[in-house]
Amino acid sequence: MLKSSLLLAALLLPVCAANADDYKAGDLLVSDPWSQELPPNAPTVAAYFVIHNQGDKPDRLLSVDTPVAAKAELHEHVMQGDLMKMQLVPSVAVPAGGDLTFAPMAYHVMLLGLKDRSVLQDGKHFPLTLNFENAGPVNVQVSVQKVPPMAAHEHMHAQ
Repeated sequence: MLKSSLLLAALLLPVCAANADDYKAGDLLVSDPWSQELPPNAPTVAAYFVIHNQGDKPDRLLSVDTPVAAKAELHEHVMQGDLMKMQLVPSVAVPAGGDLTFAPMAYHVMLLGLKDRSVLQDGKHFPLTLNFENAGPVNVQVSVQKVPPMAAHEHMHAQ
């Protein structure tokens, strides 16, 4: 029993040593997936993250899935005249050797038809699968937070 426990601990050590908020598939690294806590009676919520393409070929985020919503859509915010609008996009390009940030008032994943509101509370996590054209599916755990992380604040002020 002790041998098997030690073996299991040795096998899990590299997993525990990695940053819990980084997920890798091929040349892509998805970091810091998060969502704001679901406000009372809100029909939708958004998820955010950063995609780092460490390779020399572009990729494309084709779709997103999660068991906590009936539908997950890729959206972006765009200025149309004096009005900021949110619109559905069919896919999002991830440049070679570059980063793509999903953040408030930028690209984001909109979760529609929420099935399990209990996991959308501060301190909880929920699964999200990002489906890429070349790298394939990447499964991440989205951290639900009462307020956005500092990285989101910095991104919003940088624009």
